[in-house]
Amino acid sequence: MIAVSPLDDLARRLADLVPPEARERLGAPAREAMDDLSANFKDTLRSGLRRLDLVTREEFDVQRCVLLRTREMVEALEHRIAELEAMLGAKAAPH
Repeated sequence: MIAVSPLDDLARRLADLVPPEARERLGAPAREAMDDLSANFKDTLRSGLRRLDLVTREEFDVQRCVLLRTREMVEALEHRIAELEAMLGAKAAPH
């Protein structure tokens, strides 16, 4: 079976929602009219999604990993700074 992308599936479903009377007005055979409608919907959807400036799931996951590593490093540095400040405070305190 051929894999259908979500965009292709959505375009096909939108074309299916067009009433048969409207499809007949296109003047093409029913199958060809459906294919044209589907292609037009797909192009319109693709254009709209492009304007949204979305990232792929892979790009999102990579950035999520980078953020998690950065957060771990910040927490480790905060802990280290607290230790150093405690050491400095202990040395500065009168005996």
